[in-house]
Amino acid sequence: MIGKQSKKPANRLAQVWRGGVPDHAIDLCWSPFGKQLAVAAVSGPVVVFDATIGKELHTLSGHGFGTTAIAYHPADDDTLASVGQDGKVRIWSTLMGDVRFTLDGGAAWVERLAWSLDGKILATAAGKKVRLWDPKTGEQLCEYANHGGTVADLAWRPGTNTLAVAAYGAVSVYDPAEADAVRQYEWKGSALKLAWAPNGGMVAHGNQDSSVHFWYADSGKELHMSGYPSKVRELSWDFTSRFLATGGGDAVCVWDCGGKQGPEGTQPNMLSGHSTVTAVAWQRRGFLLASGDDQGRLILWQPANRTPLIGGATFQGTEITGVAWTPDDQLLAVGSGAGAVGVFKVV
Repeated sequence: MIGKQSKKPANRLAQVWRGGVPDHAIDLCWSPFGKQLAVAAVSGPVVVFDATIGKELHTLSGHGFGTTAIAYHPADDDTLASVGQDGKVRIWSTLMGDVRFTLDGGAAWVERLAWSLDGKILATAAGKKVRLWDPKTGEQLCEYANHGGTVADLAWRPGTNTLAVAAYGAVSVYDPAEADAVRQYEWKGSALKLAWAPNGGMVAHGNQDSSVHFWYADSGKELHMSGYPSKVRELSWDFTSRFLATGGGDAVCVWDCGGKQGPEGTQPNMLSGHSTVTAVAWQRRGFLLASGDDQGRLILWQPANRTPLIGGATFQGTEITGVAWTPDDQLLAVGSGAGAVGVFKVV
């Protein structure tokens, strides 16, 4: 357990630029080469910023009744997908600022989307349905509709072409070449967020019942970590696949998943300094962890250090809704509940 720090940390976060979207920033993501930052407002519009200076390049119309999620193609700065409360899936050109395809998500709300690692398939979730799309043609490739409840999240397993789908009662794994699930990890609970370890060996999900559940992908062995103060929606693995950072309370909880037994029987590293954690993100290839809370406090950690708190900033004084590192780990984007958008660099 980590308590109060012995001395005030150096401020290692310097703001590069600041912008905004019309209201609550519900999602944000960097383009794969770090040239653009897209931020979705909960009311619908998606603003595309120049990553270097913060200039607004385009405001995409997004979705009527509200946008729920956005994601760039993993290898194309010009292709952005979005889903929303109008039941639609849209694929945009962010260079031209126009829509290429508008697709039927299969229910009144489309809440989740995920690109395959090679970018050849876009997966979307609406209600109990998951649909797979060809992003070049807009063709629907297949549909998986036999889930035990509303699909909570989607995540492609690293190193494979299989998709994990979390819904009540199970995490189901699909191969797009097959009509049915190729594997199911059964668990009687409501998952909220999925996260694969970068090596593909473990998948974790944060849950409605204030817990985190781990699965070893190949053996099916499972571990359950309970006792969080609130539901767990915030999950992020470090690039080594050893550490999983989670929210679910007033501290960032870091589990050590190394060793033969993984986190079973161990105590997590509790990083104190927040009111209620609302966002966590490890660097993609580095050892720094960023976290934000409901009071606008942004903290930079290096959990392997004896004194892990190494930097911080206050952003807007309202809830931080998302944090995301650029592909080269040099910049950190932050969105807020008031619609403010900021980009920081580590100094």
